Amino acid sequence: MKIHREGTNILILLFAMLLMLNIIVWLFFPPWIIPGLLTATSVVIYGFVFNFFRCPRRYYKGPRKDMVVSSVDGKVVVVERTQEPEFIKGKAIQVSVFMSPLNVHANWFPVDGHVEYVKHHKGRFLSAYLPKASTQNERSTIGIITPDGQRITVRQVAGAMARRIVTYARKGHEANIDTHLGFIKFGSRVDIYLPLDAEILVKNGMVTSGGITPLAKLQSKL
Repeated sequence: MKIHREGTNILILLFAMLLMLNIIVWLFFPPWIIPGLLTATSVVIYGFVFNFFRCPRRYYKGPRKDMVVSSVDGKVVVVERTQEPEFIKGKAIQVSVFMSPLNVHANWFPVDGHVEYVKHHKGRFLSAYLPKASTQNERSTIGIITPDGQRITVRQVAGAMARRIVTYARKGHEANIDTHLGFIKFGSRVDIYLPLDAEILVKNGMVTSGGITPLAKLQSKL
């Protein structure tokens, strides 16, 4: 298990702050019960943040042609037909996965292909569970064209806690299911928009693993 690069500086700074605080309290605040409680609390806090930034190595082992794989760990909260006006520019099937603060927060590419579009939108920080979060919250949109020309939209959506979206994908990059497109700090959701004829393999309430769980199978165009 490795630590994601987005967490390295945060973990170092947090460790230094907690260490300094504990040294001061142990030296100047007897009896021992108060320093002991502080140390126990510090270990829990550090463990939580350390767990948040974990970054497991994952490689998709199934068939890759026409396959759409979950971008994130979490729970499926939306499977529905909708409009996607930004990249697909028409009707699409939306599959959304919500990440809790306990999930891995690295974001994987859902398909192999070519990154054609990347745009960051400023916005609000509503609860990521709300349907309007997809269009009103801070978000980044990534448009990918698959090898047979199908258009897929991935949207990283900030939430009430998540105030920092990091997007590594850039226009002209190659998308690969085994690589990261970005990272969202402290809980949020990722929306994936697919062609209407895609075969959806998940339903609401299902738990997914980023880079591992198949979400849908596209209809082959070749």
